[in-house]
Amino acid sequence: MRRFYGVELSSRLMVGTARFPSPAILSQAVRVSGAEVATVSVRRESGADRSGQAFWSIIRELGVRVLPNTAGCRSVKEAVTTAHMAREVFGTKWLKLEVIGEDDTLQPDVFGLVEAARILTAEGFEVFPYTTEDLVVASKLVDAGCQVLMPWGSPIGSGRGLNNLFGLKALRAHFPGIPLVIDAGIGVPSHAAQAMELGFDAVLINTAIARARDPVGMAEAFSAAVEAAMLAYNAGPMETREMAEPSTPVIGKAFLT
Repeated sequence: MRRFYGVELSSRLMVGTARFPSPAILSQAVRVSGAEVATVSVRRESGADRSGQAFWSIIRELGVRVLPNTAGCRSVKEAVTTAHMAREVFGTKWLKLEVIGEDDTLQPDVFGLVEAARILTAEGFEVFPYTTEDLVVASKLVDAGCQVLMPWGSPIGSGRGLNNLFGLKALRAHFPGIPLVIDAGIGVPSHAAQAMELGFDAVLINTAIARARDPVGMAEAFSAAVEAAMLAYNAGPMETREMAEPSTPVIGKAFLT
């Protein structure tokens, strides 16, 4: 089992906490998902007076490991400042680092991301960078000190699934020892299962659960899909073929003349 900065997780499903219809539904969805990690936007809290204390209380009661994120940050300075707030408010070295570079797709600014990652790892943060599937960027993030990578499947909230299977497979092959978490773009449980079947170590889901007609039911569905896909991956799926192969042997079959 993969370790995330020395922490071993039994669940491969991570969940976000934004956009749920109510705190009660959020709590129920996280519980039935079985997730042990939940992302929390630092913008929900105030570093000075913890004005979001009610929300933080809900998260504490769930007993999950908090992964604060720098959602919405568009510069290195903003991301680093927000990270410092996160460490103060949530008391954790873990940080999901986002530096957004493009408004329509919310694609990461990979140049700023690498720079911010280097600064924050040097300051003792354990950084989970939201990145693309680009191999060069991934290598630079690892060189900057990141021990986990979080490539997108497709744009945040799009529900399009895994847009670049070749790129994601190449990323997995090039970094066999680095935990990889698909973050963003997953819309249905089959997308999550596909990511796990490619050998990824976890998936992070927010919008697909929170905006479902039944968020609690969808959280349960994602949990089942991730678990089934991991069992399948560990069991060793059959290789694909170009042509048919009979499932029933022909040896011993009677030939009529």
